[in-house]
Amino acid sequence: METTFLAQNFVPLMFAGLFLLLLTGFPVAFGLAATGLAFGFIGMEAGLFPATLFQALPSRIFGIMQNDTLLAIPFFTFMGIILERSGMAEDLLETVGQVFGPLRGGLAIAVILVGALLAATTGVVAAAVISMGLISLPIMLRYGYSRVIATGVITASGTLAQAIPPSLVLIVLADQLGRSVGDMYAGALIPGLLLVALYIVFIVVVAMVKPALVPPLPPEARIYKEGNGASGHKSLLFLVILCAAAGVAWAQVHNTLLTAWLKRPLPAAGDEIIILSMTLASLLGLALAIFNRTTGMGLLSKLAERVTFVLMPPLILIFLVLGTIFLGVATPTEGGAMGALGALILAMGKRRMNMSLLKQALENTAKLASFVMFILIGSTVFSFTFNAADGHIWVEHLFKGVPGGAWGFLIVVNILVFILGMFIDFFEIAFIVIPLLAPVAEKILPGLVPGMTADDAMIWFGVIIAMNLQTSFLTPPFGFALFYLRSVAAKFDYRDRVTGATIPAVTTAQIYKGSIAFIILQLVMVAAIMLFPNLVTGGIEKVDKLNAEQVLEQLQMPKSEEEIKEEAEEAAASAASEANSKEEDPMKALEEATRSKDGKKP
Repeated sequence: METTFLAQNFVPLMFAGLFLLLLTGFPVAFGLAATGLAFGFIGMEAGLFPATLFQALPSRIFGIMQNDTLLAIPFFTFMGIILERSGMAEDLLETVGQVFGPLRGGLAIAVILVGALLAATTGVVAAAVISMGLISLPIMLRYGYSRVIATGVITASGTLAQAIPPSLVLIVLADQLGRSVGDMYAGALIPGLLLVALYIVFIVVVAMVKPALVPPLPPEARIYKEGNGASGHKSLLFLVILCAAAGVAWAQVHNTLLTAWLKRPLPAAGDEIIILSMTLASLLGLALAIFNRTTGMGLLSKLAERVTFVLMPPLILIFLVLGTIFLGVATPTEGGAMGALGALILAMGKRRMNMSLLKQALENTAKLASFVMFILIGSTVFSFTFNAADGHIWVEHLFKGVPGGAWGFLIVVNILVFILGMFIDFFEIAFIVIPLLAPVAEKILPGLVPGMTADDAMIWFGVIIAMNLQTSFLTPPFGFALFYLRSVAAKFDYRDRVTGATIPAVTTAQIYKGSIAFIILQLVMVAAIMLFPNLVTGGIEKVDKLNAEQVLEQLQMPKSEEEIKEEAEEAAASAASEANSKEEDPMKALEEATRSKDGKKP
C-alpha cells in the first residue's frame, strides 16, 4: 500500500521535498541535486525505477560541460564588467544627462536611454541598477525630482538588461528551450526597444501633466557650454543629421555594392542593411570628432564632441557584436568573445585598464559562470529523476485542466513565473521551471496562432517569459532591482556637496511606490507581445526548408567541364551503339517493319 501511494504521488512528493529543503536555506544548486538523488534512490528501493537509473547521469553532466551555447555567458559577463568598471556608465549618464537635461523630464529620459545602452553592453541587472543609483539618483534629488519618479525610473531602466540582447536571461532560455540564441536575440530586440519607447512616453506625459515632478537642469548645472554661452545643441543636431544622412545614403547603395562585390544571387536582408548603415554612421561621427580634436578647427561644439567620444565607441561595439550574430557571421559565443576583446580595447583606450580591474572582472566572471554551471548540474539531476517518474506527463495533465486551452496555459504560466520571480533568481526559474513547462508549451502553442511554426512558438514563449521575469524584478516586496537600489540609496539625511542643502533620506516605501507605474507599463508590454506575436516572430529570419531531394541536390558536388564532356561523349557512343545493334540484328529489323505495316492498316 505504501508503494502504491508513493507511485501515485511521487512527483508531488518530489516538489514538496525540494520546497522544504530550500526553506532551510540550503543552496539551490545542491538542494536540486540532493532531492533528485534522494528520490531516485527511494524510487529504486521501492521498485519504481530500475537499479541502473543513474548510469546515464555522468554522460548528461559531461554534455553540460561541453555545451557551446553556455560559453556565451562568461564572455558577455566579462564584457559587461569591464565596461562598467572602466567608467562607461558614469560617462554615459553625465553626457546624455547634459544633452536632455534642459528639458523637463530630461534627466529621467537620459537614465532610460543609458539603461538601454547598459543593457545592450552589460546584460546584468545588478550592475545597471547600482551604477545608475550611485550616479544619477543624487543628481535627480539635488534638482528637485520626485523621489517616486526618480527611483522608479532607475529600477525599471536597470531591469532592461533582462530583455534587451545580449541578455544572459535570453541565452539561458534559448538553451533550455532548445532554440537558437541568435533567434532569441532577434525576437526580443523589437519588444525591448518598444518597452524603452513606452518608458519615455510615460515620462513625457508626466512632464506635460505634472511638470513640477520632473524639473529641467538649471543653467548653472550645464557644464559643456561654448565661449559665447551657447549650449552646443545646434552643432550636435547638425552632426546627428549628417551621420543619419550618411547612413540613409549607404542603405540606398548597399545592395548594389555588396551584392556585386560578394557575387550574391539574392539581395541583402533588411537587418543587414540597417546594422551596417548604423555602424557606418557611427564611424563617420567618430571620425569627424577625431578630426575636429586633432586639427583644433572648432567645427563641433564641446557638447557634440563629448557626446561623440562617449557614445559612439559602445554603440559601434554593440552593432559589431549583435550585428554579426544577427547576420549569421558569428555565433553568440564568438560574438561574446569579440565583445570581451572590444571591451578590453575600449578600457585601454580610456587608459582605465589595469591589473586590479582585470582581476576583478575575471573573478566575478568565474563566480557567475560557476554559479550557473552548478545550478544547471543540480537541475539536471533533479529533472533526471523527475522525467524517470513521467513528471512531464504529470505536468501536461496538470495544465490540460486549465480553462481556456492554450491561452489559459499562457496566462497561468505567466502568473506562476511572475510570483516566483519575486522570490527566487531568474537562473533558478530558468533551470527548474522552464524545463518542466517547455514540453507542454511546444505541444500546445504552435496551434494557437495560424501559420506559427514550433520554433517561432518557442521563441515567442521565451521572450514572453523574459519580459515577465523583468517585471517580477520590480515587484514588491522582494523585487531584486528594488533591493539593489535600496543598497546604494541614501538611508540617512545628507548634505549635498554641490548645493550644500540637506537632502532627506530615500525610504523603502518610496522605492516600492516608484516601481508600481513601471510594473503596469511592463505588464502592458507582456500583454502586447501575447496578443501580437508578430512583434517577436517578425524579427526572426525565415529560412526556407528543403525536402530530401533538394538536400541531396545541394550535397552533390558541381561537375567540372571535363566530366560534363565525358558524359556527353558516353551518351553519344551509347546512342550510336544502339543504332548499330538495330541495323546489325535482322530479326529485330523485321519485327519493327512488321509493326509499322500493321500500324498503317485501316
